[in-house]
Amino acid sequence: MELKEFQDIFEQECVKNGIEYNFEKANMLYQSMKLILEWNEKVNVTAIKDEKEFIVKHFIDSLTVNSFLGNAKRVLDIGTGAGFPGIPLKIYQENVEFTLIDAVNKKVTVLQDIIDKLNLRKIEALHIRAEDLGKDENYRESFDIVTTRAVSNLATISEYMLPFVKVGGLAVCMKGPNMEDELKEAKKAIEVFGGEIEEVKKLLINEEFERNLISIRKKKRTDEKYPRGQGKPAKEPIR
Repeated sequence: MELKEFQDIFEQECVKNGIEYNFEKANMLYQSMKLILEWNEKVNVTAIKDEKEFIVKHFIDSLTVNSFLGNAKRVLDIGTGAGFPGIPLKIYQENVEFTLIDAVNKKVTVLQDIIDKLNLRKIEALHIRAEDLGKDENYRESFDIVTTRAVSNLATISEYMLPFVKVGGLAVCMKGPNMEDELKEAKKAIEVFGGEIEEVKKLLINEEFERNLISIRKKKRTDEKYPRGQGKPAKEPIR
């Protein structure tokens, strides 16, 4: 796909989904797509290889979170994979400080290459687990916004996310359709970690792709014993 075709498709999808289109940012997203797909030939970082699908399911999807950032100064993306939603959000929010973390080192290597080649500033990519970084006082309860995309169930992921969110900040979970039962099961866990579900925003990005954005407001500090280590949030989620 050439740049002009990318720009046209991306602009059309932005208009359909109420996302601001920006020519320079579109160019940067195009470069990041090319880099990711090039890396994907050597390291499996995305199952999406069709470029039109990539625009919708990676870029447009990621940018649905942009409306939550408001006056945020510091954003964390947990389990970022190939940089979603973190990289598109960073491109749109150049003055905001971003931290992207993933437990798979090869994905962080890809992210660092994208960061370097796009000359992005105020962003770091870390190879670390959330339960380990969550004990670090430089990161714990210091982020205005914490995001995840389709990482585990809500009860589990809230234990990883909320310890990073400062009181008054937001955790924004990107989930697929049919998550009503998951919401009910996660209510107690979210309260235990100091949060409260504020909104569930349902979006139909296209005819086949539904996205639910669950925003959780941090109401009080999280007990220092969370997040638990040794995979306990996944093996023994709080109910």
